Amino acid sequence: MRIATRPTRVGNLGAVDPALVDDIAAGREVILLDNSGVGRSTGFTPHSVKGLARDVLAFTDALGLTEIDLFGFSLGGFVAQETVLLRPHLVRRQILAGTGPEGGRGFHAWSEEIASHAYKDVQGAEDVFYLFFAPTQTSQAKAKEFAARIFTRERDRDHKPALAVRDAQAEAITGWGIPDMGKLARLAGITQPTLVASGSNDILVPTVNSYLLAGHIPDARLIIYPDAGHGFLFQCPHEFAAEVNKFLGAARDPDGAHTPAALHPPRDDPPRIYAEPSLQDRRARKTQYICSPRPEVRHVFTPASVPPG
Repeated sequence: MRIATRPTRVGNLGAVDPALVDDIAAGREVILLDNSGVGRSTGFTPHSVKGLARDVLAFTDALGLTEIDLFGFSLGGFVAQETVLLRPHLVRRQILAGTGPEGGRGFHAWSEEIASHAYKDVQGAEDVFYLFFAPTQTSQAKAKEFAARIFTRERDRDHKPALAVRDAQAEAITGWGIPDMGKLARLAGITQPTLVASGSNDILVPTVNSYLLAGHIPDARLIIYPDAGHGFLFQCPHEFAAEVNKFLGAARDPDGAHTPAALHPPRDDPPRIYAEPSLQDRRARKTQYICSPRPEVRHVFTPASVPPG
């Protein structure tokens, strides 16, 4: 059983990439969730991440679910973290994509340029391409492919969210993003195996926040997709779905480590480490750098190993 909380800024579940969802759903049951007031969900949208997390808990209670895998993207990743902290025994494994910890860096107040795209009353494709994809020819070409895929479903599409929903979500994001490094201590309470992933050029929830999550969640793995932005999972839907399926299907050793090891190709093109030295030292005790030599190069950190440098 897997529940995915919805993304932010693109809109609702009608904007979730079917290529990603279909690949994951091929091997397991998937439930996609719109919070209150979003899409076809009735009610009023909470103005805080905790309120949104309580929506998730009410939803799982209504379905009688006692164990789930939880996938949160963007604002949905904030909600996923809070859900796990509020009810830790509900969640078996967690995926956090394009998201960040409470009190993290660079998403409390966006720049005027980013805000002009994110908070536009009527967004066009150019806004989505700017916010979710890197400003490169390759990434922008993938953006157009994504835009074509999300309109393959013609019937029973979700309703577009009202501006009141946008404003409620904006307030939740702002509140979660108030800078406070002390909030990182909360992540020690997330003991579930966690897959953290991000694009290397995320302008909505800056990539540094994925390093913070991976450094402070005790059993976390981190994947950074180069030449990709906030919507890396829409740029590389099949590749990321494969990583998600591998992660959700993994067993655990008695000592808590993941049994399936990632491939160990030659190290090349090491990523910039954004974290401060104290966090880097901590991560060095638990992570290993793995870099794929293929064109879709990724920088992957896995538990119990050491990055270069």
